[in-house]
Amino acid sequence: MNTLRFTFRGAELAALPSGALYWEDERLLVVSDLHFGKSARLSAIGGAALPPYETQETLLRLETDLAETGAARVICLGDSFDARGIADEMPERERLWIARLQAGRDWTWIEGNHDPGPVALGGSHRAELRVRELAFRHIATPDAEGEVSGHYHPKARLRLRGRALTRPCFLVDRARLILPAYGAYTGGLHCDAAVLTGLMAPGATAILTGPSPVAIPMPRG
Repeated sequence: MNTLRFTFRGAELAALPSGALYWEDERLLVVSDLHFGKSARLSAIGGAALPPYETQETLLRLETDLAETGAARVICLGDSFDARGIADEMPERERLWIARLQAGRDWTWIEGNHDPGPVALGGSHRAELRVRELAFRHIATPDAEGEVSGHYHPKARLRLRGRALTRPCFLVDRARLILPAYGAYTGGLHCDAAVLTGLMAPGATAILTGPSPVAIPMPRG
């Protein structure tokens, strides 16, 4: 697996091609914004049509990352489900798939704005979690130090050899690390948006996901 290794607040981390984060010393895999059930929710309200197998595609991606890293711990950084109650309505096949992935692992669901209450699945349920020097929560806070969050689905837009290219990305500076959305078909917010340029310090880095993650200066418009 091609990864991009970097140091954040003294922790040796790796950005995976999928948008997951791996902390080898802790055997910890971190993913954000899975948005299970997004296509079903949009279909129920007459919204935009998405491929019906987005949850299965996301689970397959997660299963692959767990197998390749050998992670013993998992943190899902919120918005794991696209709306309140979706976990109760998941097909049995998908619920069993999640249970298999959880088996033998320390699994934490962090609360998000789409799924504010505990989900009806195994694992622990927390508003936030600290592991050594890092604090894991869903939404970045203004005065954070050593914070790992998600929520914004950052993506970078750039031109390469005359062609426009957009990829989900990690954003990292001295104080905080924001993960891209891990779920299939989740969309994103360009990292030159005011909310992200306001959060990230000048000189922040964007790590583009894809077959070979690459670090570039965070685009600011």
